[in-house]
Order: sequence, then structure tokens, then C-alpha cells
Amino acid sequence: MNILVVGANGQIGKHLVKLIQENGDQARAMIRKQEQAAYFKDLGAETAIANLEDEIDVIAEAAEGVDAFVFTAGSGPKTGKDKTLMIDLDGAVKTIQAAEKANVKRFIMISSFDTSREAIQAAPESFAPYVVAKHYADEWLLNTDLDYTIIHPGLLTNNPGTNQVTLGANVERGEVPREDIARVIYTSLKNDATIGKRFRAVSGQTPVEEAIQSV
Repeated sequence: MNILVVGANGQIGKHLVKLIQENGDQARAMIRKQEQAAYFKDLGAETAIANLEDEIDVIAEAAEGVDAFVFTAGSGPKTGKDKTLMIDLDGAVKTIQAAEKANVKRFIMISSFDTSREAIQAAPESFAPYVVAKHYADEWLLNTDLDYTIIHPGLLTNNPGTNQVTLGANVERGEVPREDIARVIYTSLKNDATIGKRFRAVSGQTPVEEAIQSV
């Protein structure tokens, strides 16, 4: 399987590319700058230079020949509302449209833990734009014909992965290592039973492969 990782230079993205390569599949890291390529080439991954603020055609060209898209990109906590709009909403929607244009059906979206209307209303003023962006990006994906999976991770940490998670529609808030979210993504890609599903992911006591079976 050849997998385009959008947001590959982020922390989840780097874990995911490494995991894909270690398991005999092929990652293509979508990156913004050529100087970011060395890390991925050392892993044996392909790279494609494209920016989420580029036209849809540029992203679609980066995906030529791939079997799946994974959207792990995010504007980050230190950017303003403008970048939240351009990356977490418009960038996500353009990536979805690029997948359609490239005739790639499989699409995994990394969202926010709770993107419901209630979560928007309850969010602090500084965080609400992010939740709004994720809400509408999720809704756009849900209304396509793509073979989607939407993963709603808990509070992300840089702790070492444990390969132990709790997955489900209504799990309580909690932390989860980025490394474990990468494993949830990769395992979801390998299991067609996750197509058309959306679920939350936090640390737990169930091995990832077993937990995926029950979503």
C-alpha cells in the first residue's frame, strides 16, 4: 500500500511514516520545504512538495499513484485564527477534494476529540475556532463518497507509545501518545472494517489491533 501522509513533518506524521516503512508499505511524505526531505528519505519514504495553501491540483499531483490519504496536518497552537481557517478547514477540505480528483477512495482524517456543536459552544474563546474548523472539515468528509475513517484523539502527548488504547464513540477524555495515534491510523488503514467509522482514541489497556476490531 502506498500512503500519502499530509502533515508528514508534524509529530504524528513522522511516527506514521516510520511505522509505514517499518511494516513494508510505502509512505509518501507531503512536505512544504525541500529541506524537510532528508528525514523521510533516510527512512526510505518518498516525498512530495506541496502546501495546503496551494491549489487542489497541486495536492492531487502529489498523490499520483497512491492508495490512501491520511490527513494529520494542523496549524498548531501558536498560530492565529487565519491559519486555523486556512489549514484546519480549507486545507483539509482541499485535501479531500484532491483525493476525489486523484481517484483515491481511502481517506483517514485526524480530527479533534469532540467536534460536536455542543463542543463548539463550550470551547474557550481561543480554542473555539479550531473546533469549528474541525467540525466543518469532518462534515465535508462525511458527505463524500470516500472510504473515510475519522479518528478523534484525546489530549496528545509525546510519551512513548504503549500500543494500549481505548477506542469508541463515547469514551471519556484522556491523554494518548502521538506514537499510539500513528499506530491506530496505520492499523485502521489495514482494516476495511474501519471504513465509514468515526471514533475517539485515548490511552487504555487494549492492544491497538484488538481495539480496532471493536470500533
